[in-house]
Amino acid sequence: MCGIVGYIGKRDVAPLLLEGLQRLEYRGYDSAGIVITSPKAAGLKMVKAKGRVRDLEARVPKRFTGTTGIAHTRWATHGAPSDVNSHPHLDPENKVAVVHNGIVDNAAELRAKLEADGVVFASETDTEVITHLIARSQATTLEEKVREALKVIEGTYGIAVMHADFNDRIVVARNGSPVVLGIGEKEMFVASDVAALIAHTRQVVTLDDGEMATLKADDFRTYTTSGASTTATPETVEWEAASYDMGGHDTYMHKEISEQPDAVDRVLRGRIDDRFSTVHLGGLNLDAREARGIRRIKILGCGTSYHAGLIGAGLIESMARIPADAEPASEFRYRNPVVDPDTLYIAVSQSGETYDVLAAVQELKRKGARVLGVVNVVGSAIAREADGGMYVHAGPEVCVVSTKCFTNTVVAFALLALHLGRIRDLSVTDGKRIIEGLRRLPAQISEILESEDEIKKLAQEYAGAQSMMFIGRVRGYPVALEASLKLKEISYIHAEAYPASELKHGPLALIEPALPTVAIVPDDDLLEKNRAALEEIKARSGRILAVAHQPQEKADHTIVVPKNEDELDPILMGIPLQLLAYHTALAMGRDIDKPRNLAKSVTVE
Repeated sequence: MCGIVGYIGKRDVAPLLLEGLQRLEYRGYDSAGIVITSPKAAGLKMVKAKGRVRDLEARVPKRFTGTTGIAHTRWATHGAPSDVNSHPHLDPENKVAVVHNGIVDNAAELRAKLEADGVVFASETDTEVITHLIARSQATTLEEKVREALKVIEGTYGIAVMHADFNDRIVVARNGSPVVLGIGEKEMFVASDVAALIAHTRQVVTLDDGEMATLKADDFRTYTTSGASTTATPETVEWEAASYDMGGHDTYMHKEISEQPDAVDRVLRGRIDDRFSTVHLGGLNLDAREARGIRRIKILGCGTSYHAGLIGAGLIESMARIPADAEPASEFRYRNPVVDPDTLYIAVSQSGETYDVLAAVQELKRKGARVLGVVNVVGSAIAREADGGMYVHAGPEVCVVSTKCFTNTVVAFALLALHLGRIRDLSVTDGKRIIEGLRRLPAQISEILESEDEIKKLAQEYAGAQSMMFIGRVRGYPVALEASLKLKEISYIHAEAYPASELKHGPLALIEPALPTVAIVPDDDLLEKNRAALEEIKARSGRILAVAHQPQEKADHTIVVPKNEDELDPILMGIPLQLLAYHTALAMGRDIDKPRNLAKSVTVE
């Protein structure tokens, strides 16, 4: 959730690190810090600041030069945002500097032991424990000092360490929190996300859990926390630096919403098989015989990925006729679930590093389950842990809230449902129908985006609401859940989502003119049922904004979206609600790309 960036080479390091922090600020942004040195330097120089990276940059002196450094942008877990609690953390002698993503579960126990030995802590953070452990080690190499410290650490970490006595290197380690090495020409980089590296190199090595690395200007080596050497082969990152620019938009969220026609085209490209009315999904590593043996599918995700999984489960049931459901990964892993050998498990994560999802995958693998991954980031932890899967090819998503990756994930589930359906009982005619619908999606999304001005006006009208209700039935309910989440995340308006059929079982008590309801009303076999729900709301003087395929008489306003196949309609009906949330937040003056208290990639519990 926080961001790490480091460099060792011959260039002036401070500008490189600050640039990297700017690219990683979406991962955490309540404080930031930087520490640097060089082969001829007498020690470490550090600057830290509460607030954004720009606040740190304003504090960096003009003569703050060096050729080696590590930096961090923080999302608070232990200790409130402050200058002192920001990373890096130094020992009292200013010899050891540590930046850390993750949580040290046994920090309180270790802190008590260190304090009993006379150690005085400067911060409230768990990370400072790591710094003191390394500083107090009697080992003769930095690698061994770090390894000794990690032996007593319980929890998750991605760390980068510098030491004044070993200023020709940076030592890094990973357990549950991403660490990526960037391989340059007589220079090396490290970061928690390729976004910080892509402007300088596209050759990267992603560390596995339990792996460490030593970076020098002209070399690197990887090894396990027990000291055994490992083999690291650099991979080429497909994304380019321009993918992380705003491209003329005022916010990343607006840019990413507008990119959805192209993003959906990418996830479809090269996968459709017209001859057999199906799709090619070779990465599943699942042959037809194995696919026919699946008796149930369980989809695991968190937040937006969980909502995409709910839509995916409905697509799989309707097209492949396999019982399917979705569950929050954060709940699944703690309820001692029954793992059935005939169940296929699908882990969904935009980053591929979401800790709760990754931990669920690891538990499932331990119990012998077959697990597929649906992720956006090539080479991510879930992609490597899973038996197979699909990349959603949404491209980099910088805004904390997910838009284009959510849409592409749902489209990926539609492809999977079609693939499984054609292996089982879905007819050629229905296969062709779904393929034609998939091909219409990019143009239809563009058509919805063209109505942005109309949605903006509606958002300004509803921006004064203290709370909002979102409702939908069957296919529409996950759309309501996701739309409710989007509004909460970036506008901070309280919002709740309910199945429309549940209104009369309690939520109708909330209906009044001050509580607007957003209703998902597709033109399908449940149209009249949905209209009955609108009648119930209107009879109680509730205001209604409908998202529908035709104007709704009982609604105060209707956002009309183009009709696709019934199965694919939820993909389109979510798009205008992304714009509604965006323009509502904009009207309220919110920081849209960096909503309070949130971070992009949740790599802690």
